[in-house]
Amino acid sequence: MKDKLMFIDPHIHMTSRTTDDYEAMAEAGVVAVIEPSFWLGQPRTQVGSFQDYFSSLVGWEPFRASQFGIKHYCTIGLNSKEANNEPLAEQVMELLPLYLHKENVLAVGEIGYDDQTLAEDKYFRQQLELAKEFDMLVQVHTPHRDKKAGTIRSMEVCLEHGLDPNKVVIDHNNEETVQEVLDRGFIAAFTIYPKTKMGNERMVEVVRRFGSHNIIVDSSADWGVSDPLAVPKTASLMLKQGISKEDVIKTCYQNALDVFSQSGKIDESHWLNAIGIDQRELFNDNSVLRGQQPRIDNGKIV
Repeated sequence: MKDKLMFIDPHIHMTSRTTDDYEAMAEAGVVAVIEPSFWLGQPRTQVGSFQDYFSSLVGWEPFRASQFGIKHYCTIGLNSKEANNEPLAEQVMELLPLYLHKENVLAVGEIGYDDQTLAEDKYFRQQLELAKEFDMLVQVHTPHRDKKAGTIRSMEVCLEHGLDPNKVVIDHNNEETVQEVLDRGFIAAFTIYPKTKMGNERMVEVVRRFGSHNIIVDSSADWGVSDPLAVPKTASLMLKQGISKEDVIKTCYQNALDVFSQSGKIDESHWLNAIGIDQRELFNDNSVLRGQQPRIDNGKIV
């Protein structure tokens, strides 16, 4: 009988992580991840690099995750940093509709503001209209500088474009922004980083103060100093510090499932009734193994 909690990490950049991370996450109870398309650390210089990246998010990465018993979903969008290269941004905008219908793409994201430039605003708005056209959820990246003003501006633009706040995840929140987000009916997601943004201890106090309604915990683990186990670690700390199990389940699993299931593409049965792991399988003739004995099991959670 499975007695440990299950977790969803609804914002993690597994392209930047290793198979060891997948193994550790599965062992810690992570059953599903959502990977937003994002900035890779240096500018992409041609639209083909976006195309190959998006293709990996709907192809190779879901396969790689499945080899460790984790269900992989993603969100597709033009990130705010690269919106400032307008000639390239125009080409990416033409590319997006080719991917938004894919079976593991749950939302348009992560999109929004970085330096809050005119170009960022232009392509944020265009992508909100694309989300409306495709009847999709939206995952918003809020700026790291001038956080509160940028967060409020992001929500005002979403409302101006007629989006349902219950279908918009506002990410990278902190204590300064959470009330504004909840008051407007949006979903408040929190990035747990070891040293910056929100730490585990601070997240416990946010849940203690604001409760668990419309609040989501994620790791945003990427190519920098970050922790792919941030969600289960935060859940464990919440329980140790007196947060109810019900609130832990809501913030670290159920709320993410409820929000993103509005896409019609994610369902609890995807992992509860999983067909299992067979590491003999290949993707384009590639395996995750390097000479190891393949793992084969039924993978079902009971």
